[in-house]
Amino acid sequence: MEYFISKLSFRSGEKMIDSVFAYQYDGNNLVSLDTKDRNWLLNRHSNGYQISTLRKSLDGQWQRGAPVDYINNLFSWDRQLPLNITKRKTFISYYHYEDQYYKERFKNLLGDLVTHKSVENGDIDSDNSDGYIKQLIQKGYLADTTVLVVLIGPNTKHRKHIDWEISGALNYKVGDKYSGLLGLLLPNHPDFGTTKATYNLMPTRLADNFKSEYAVIIDWTDDRAKMQEYIELAFERRNTHLDNIDNTFKQMTENTNE
Repeated sequence: MEYFISKLSFRSGEKMIDSVFAYQYDGNNLVSLDTKDRNWLLNRHSNGYQISTLRKSLDGQWQRGAPVDYINNLFSWDRQLPLNITKRKTFISYYHYEDQYYKERFKNLLGDLVTHKSVENGDIDSDNSDGYIKQLIQKGYLADTTVLVVLIGPNTKHRKHIDWEISGALNYKVGDKYSGLLGLLLPNHPDFGTTKATYNLMPTRLADNFKSEYAVIIDWTDDRAKMQEYIELAFERRNTHLDNIDNTFKQMTENTNE
């Protein structure tokens, strides 16, 4: 029998682990044990069980990380792990034709860290902005979303449905608050890896909110802990930057590419 941890939390103001999200492995099956406290971790270590970290592959499979060490009354491990915190409810807005791969990759990497929704082809039958947003609300896609994640590829700015989804997320009627906005520059985007985020290379409504410092725009990463940090930053701006929201851009009526 051996044990694994995928997420953790720390005691307030300390570097000491408070709790972990644990799994048990008997050689055949990996079984979730949910959240366990520090005493459980100490007990397993003192009884000679091996405890290791877990990481996720790009196809969403758990993979073995390095063993967790215990030295001078402190645990240590090989990489930054995600925090064991509340799962944020995310909606993924993306250009289906070009960026489906990254949408699936997002789900695979972060499936245990967030609750995610997105509109698939054929889910909503509407070709006008008001009807589309109304269905997003009525069918529950945006009703309780706390962070809208926009996957920004080279042609994302041209797609009317992405503009409508951003507009819907910034509609106070959706849930009890506005959604946070996180834009992820994909590896196929001209700005990826340059430290730049060019306004006219992203959806206009998203650019307006990046200028106002409501939206967070950052490069895509496969690092689960960093991606969780980005989502949390966008989530917090719902409170800290509420007055910065800009939803004044006239909604797109047509796509501006083929």
